[in-house]
Amino acid sequence: MRTALQTSEQQLAVDALIKHMPGTANLSSAAIESPLPVPAAAASAILASWVGETSADLALVLVDSSFLAEASGSQTLVKPTDVIVPALQESAGVLGTGVLSDAVEGDAATLFADPEAQVFELLAAGVVIGWYLIRLRSELAPVASARSIEGRLSRLNEVEMTLTVEIGRTRMPIRNVLGLEVGTVVELDRAVGAPADVLLNGRLIAHGEVVVVDQEFAVRITRILDGADTAAR
Repeated sequence: MRTALQTSEQQLAVDALIKHMPGTANLSSAAIESPLPVPAAAASAILASWVGETSADLALVLVDSSFLAEASGSQTLVKPTDVIVPALQESAGVLGTGVLSDAVEGDAATLFADPEAQVFELLAAGVVIGWYLIRLRSELAPVASARSIEGRLSRLNEVEMTLTVEIGRTRMPIRNVLGLEVGTVVELDRAVGAPADVLLNGRLIAHGEVVVVDQEFAVRITRILDGADTAAR
């Protein structure tokens, strides 16, 4: 059963989604109780997961998703699901620090049938244009002794994770992305000589400086960040 706090978080999440939805204006939302009849469009929903302080399963179902295909253009550089990722990122971000999975097309029928999923109608001028489903997942584990925790963690020692070094980033409209060509200069939000970000599975964990070792790029760690630092990113 959902608590009042969970419902409040879910409302903030859908508000953030609406604010950043591309190609639409004057959207509003209305929470509705599940289970409810599964719309035909649910078979081609946009699905993603958020893993972090509060984890969640997300599904966006649109009555007419053609505007996503139009926004992505005829090139393969941008997929229709890529167009909606920034809005999903902003939506899930209100739940706290975490990492958004890849957005994929899939069937949201299971989420529609789950009483733990909060369903919101998305309306434009009073007309339903889609639904947004949010199912919060608790990642809390039972309290255990330090030794048992250490034993469980040791099983993860050989698990590989993706470490990424980022020298900067920027935001640009899709029309500019589609206009990229050989020789285009893209300005980043980082000054020359500024430290690079070191990310573990997409989460900022350290800063460092880019160096060259045996004619290959490498990074020298200059600062390890704690939880408060990473949350403030």
